[in-house]
Amino acid sequence: MKKMSDLAYHYGLKMRIYPSSQQKAIIELNGNIARTVYNKMVAIDQELYQLKQIKLPIDSVVTRIKVLESRKNARNLSNHYQYMQNKDIDSLAKANAIQNYQKAWKMFRKVHTSGTPKFHKKDYRLSYQTNAQYGKNSSMDVYSASVRFLDKKHVQIPKLGRLRVAGSHRRIIDNKDDIRIGTVTISKDVADRYFVSMQLGSDTPFVKSKPVTNSQVGIDLNTENFLTTSNGSQVENPRYYRTIKSKLAKAQRISSKRQRRAKKEGRSLRDSKNYQKQRRLVAKLHDKVRNQRNDFLNRITTPLINNHDLVVVEDLKSKNMLKNHALAMSISDVGWRTFLQKMEYKAELYGKTFITVNPKNTTQTCSECGFVMGKDGTNKLTLKDREWTCPSCHTHHIRDWNAAKNILAKGLVELKKA
Repeated sequence: MKKMSDLAYHYGLKMRIYPSSQQKAIIELNGNIARTVYNKMVAIDQELYQLKQIKLPIDSVVTRIKVLESRKNARNLSNHYQYMQNKDIDSLAKANAIQNYQKAWKMFRKVHTSGTPKFHKKDYRLSYQTNAQYGKNSSMDVYSASVRFLDKKHVQIPKLGRLRVAGSHRRIIDNKDDIRIGTVTISKDVADRYFVSMQLGSDTPFVKSKPVTNSQVGIDLNTENFLTTSNGSQVENPRYYRTIKSKLAKAQRISSKRQRRAKKEGRSLRDSKNYQKQRRLVAKLHDKVRNQRNDFLNRITTPLINNHDLVVVEDLKSKNMLKNHALAMSISDVGWRTFLQKMEYKAELYGKTFITVNPKNTTQTCSECGFVMGKDGTNKLTLKDREWTCPSCHTHHIRDWNAAKNILAKGLVELKKA
C-alpha cells in the first residue's frame, strides 16, 4: 500500500464527535500527555544547550548530556516517566508530539521568523494526534485501518472506541472507495466541543475539475463593500462582529465579574461552575461570528472559482493595515486573509488559476488611459473619493470598479511573464 506522501491527492476532513464522559476523560489525558511530551522535549534541548556551553570535559556533564540525548524518543521518555505508561494513553500521541516538536525546529530554521519552539501552556483548548495504521493485507479504504468508519455515523478510534460523528463526510466517502486515512487529530475547543480531523489521501481527485468558462475576473477588496469585481458586481460587507459586539461585551463583563469573585473567595477558576458556564457562553459567541464569516466566505469563493478560469486578487497585507487604529476593527471583521486562503486552495482543488498581485496604484490609475492620479503630487485620491473623473481622458470611474479592472490587467501581465 502506498504511503500518504506518495499519493497524488490529499484532502482534509473535520467532523464533530460526541464522546461519553469516559471518552472525554481519555481525550483529556492524551491531550495533556501530548502537551507534556512536547514540553519535555523543549526542556531537554534547553538544558542540552546550556550544558554544551561548558568547554571543560567534566565527566558529570558528559554523562548528563548522554542521559538527556537518550530520552529524546517516546519509548525512553515513557520509561523514565512512569505516568506516561498509562494503558489509556495512545503511544502514537507521544510519537506525534515529538515529531511536531522536530517540525517546529525545521520551520524555525527554514523561515527564521516563527521563533524557536516554546513551552505549551495548559489551556481550555487541547488536542492530540494519532495515525491510521493499515495491515499488510488491508484494502485502501476508510473502513480497514485502526482509525476507521464503522458506518456513515460512527468512527472507531484507538483507546476511545466507537464515536458518533456529524459533518459533511458523506459526500466524500459515498463517492470514492480508494481513500487512505493518514494523520488523525482529536481536539476540544474552548466551548468544550469535540472534533476529529482526518488527513485523507488518494490517487484519484476528491472533486471533479470544473468546466472551462473562458472567463476572467479581477477583484478589489475593501471595507465599504466586501469586494468589487472587474465586471462591476459588488458584494456587501456583512460585518458580523459589529452586529454581535454589544452582546459579546455584556457577556465578557459578566465573565470578568465572576472571575474576580472566584479569585476573591480563593476558588480555582476551573472549579468555579458559574465562571465556567459564562466562559463557554463567551466562547460560543466568538464561535458564532467565526462560523458566520466562514459560511459567508464559502458562499462567495465557490461561485467565483466555479464561474471563472482566472481570478486575480490584490495581495493585501492585513498585518500592516491593522496598525491603522481607525480601520483595525473593520479590517479584522472582514476576513481578507481567510478569503485569500480559501480562494487559493479552491482554485487548486478545482483546476482553476488564482493569482495575487501588488495593489500599488491600482486605485489611483485610470483603467482606460493609464494616467496615475497624484503622480505629480496633486489630485491624489483619498478614502472619501468613491467616484472620480480622469483629468487626462475624462472617463468617469467608480473607484472600486476601476481598481478591480487594474488588478485584472496586472494579473494578465504576470501570467504572460510566467
